[in-house]
Amino acid sequence: MTPDLLATLGWSAFFSDQLAPDERACAPVRVAVVHRSRLMGETGDGQVRLGLDGSTMDYAVGDWVLMDPDTRMIRRRLDRKTLLRRRTESAHIPQLIAANVDTLFIVTSCNEDFSPARLERYLALANEAGANPVIVLTKIDKVDDPESWRAQAQALQRGLSVVALNAKAPDAAHALAPWCGPGQTVALVGSSGVGKSTLLNTLADKPPEAAQATGDIRESDAKGRHTTTARSLHGIAGGGWVIDTPGMRTLHVSEVAAGLDQLFAEITELAPECRFRDCTHAHEPGCAVQAAVAAGTLSAARLDRWRKLDEENRANTPIQTGPRGNRTTVPRGKRY
Repeated sequence: MTPDLLATLGWSAFFSDQLAPDERACAPVRVAVVHRSRLMGETGDGQVRLGLDGSTMDYAVGDWVLMDPDTRMIRRRLDRKTLLRRRTESAHIPQLIAANVDTLFIVTSCNEDFSPARLERYLALANEAGANPVIVLTKIDKVDDPESWRAQAQALQRGLSVVALNAKAPDAAHALAPWCGPGQTVALVGSSGVGKSTLLNTLADKPPEAAQATGDIRESDAKGRHTTTARSLHGIAGGGWVIDTPGMRTLHVSEVAAGLDQLFAEITELAPECRFRDCTHAHEPGCAVQAAVAAGTLSAARLDRWRKLDEENRANTPIQTGPRGNRTTVPRGKRY
């Protein structure tokens, strides 16, 4: 595979620097689809089935692997630049969502699906992973004032990019072009029925026979049904790559302390001014955060959402215990 072709797939010095001298003959391939029993890899010239010893659970769509060009067996997976993952109630280990993502498109629609509390969970996930979050507001053709929805979204995090569009419109791809250039990887996350599959078809400029299936939503509650059942990597017409994901009904936070600090920067910056170092910002005297709420410069609802996410993250994040040099990781006590 030529260097130019690799670069269009998202290959960079971060990955090439990991190669050992005896691995130069291996072919770098990007994981495109993860099934329970098999992996498909993207070579730039099409997809190939990858052979592997072991479980597919250790791989995420977007991973880079080294493939033996003769047998197509995976030699090893390269270290990830970014990793999006979430904790689920039934699993003992986090579920891998996507790897090596530059930008996370958090898709929500201008209707009852719009939930600041849920969007903040996605933002914390993106922040912790090191991916650039962009909120994509869809179905603007269904509302009279899209700008009011945009303002609500932009208030969730400092410097947050928000794009409002009609996913079916030809100009949707142009609106997202700054994040979809050659070699760039974006991932689509959000609830079912918000237009992720429609947006994927628009970005990839797929012909009707190859387009991702789309589904309608119930107008009574804006809930949709799953039309995407597996994560997959697709080429974007502008030269980048997009990872489509199934709709998520729940997103539990775990191990996202830094992501929460970035998301709630106004609270993080006030905390050092509190009288007590371990202030919970709930009832302690001399609390700078509560003073900001009283002064009207910080929303009480915003503080309540921070407290809920902070408590959930602390409860779900494993801790290390035991003597130094022989520490083990144990759960704190799940709080889903």
